[in-house]
Amino acid sequence: MERRIRILMAKAGLDGHDRGAKVIARIFRDAGMEVIYTGLHQTPEQIVRSAVEEDVDVVALSILSGAHIGICRKIIQGLREAGAEEKVFIVGGTILEEEIPLLKEMGVTEVFPPGSPIDAGVTFLQGLFAERKAGESGHSEE
Repeated sequence: MERRIRILMAKAGLDGHDRGAKVIARIFRDAGMEVIYTGLHQTPEQIVRSAVEEDVDVVALSILSGAHIGICRKIIQGLREAGAEEKVFIVGGTILEEEIPLLKEMGVTEVFPPGSPIDAGVTFLQGLFAERKAGESGHSEE
């Protein structure tokens, strides 16, 4: 039996709005993924610890507070320090288009700004993990 993609859906800082995160978590779940939701007001350190303890494949941060640059930087640093930098890190929420290159340069795998299709995360992750699986089963010629 194939292992389902495991996602940690996280809400960081003082951002007290989680309706969108819960909707996206349900969309991931309905697509066959396993979702662990952290709840509100998590610190970057708590998110990293949960990602490592739960052995997730993906950290999905939903953020509306405008503090995403600093929070993403701390999560990426924490994942590296924990030896978990291979985890996919996606971010969605109120993110300006001009901030996306900086976030990706920092180590965010993909960003879903306002206006992204509701199932964009599912489509992205299914494609990414299908590519990885194909790469693992492929043969390299040397």
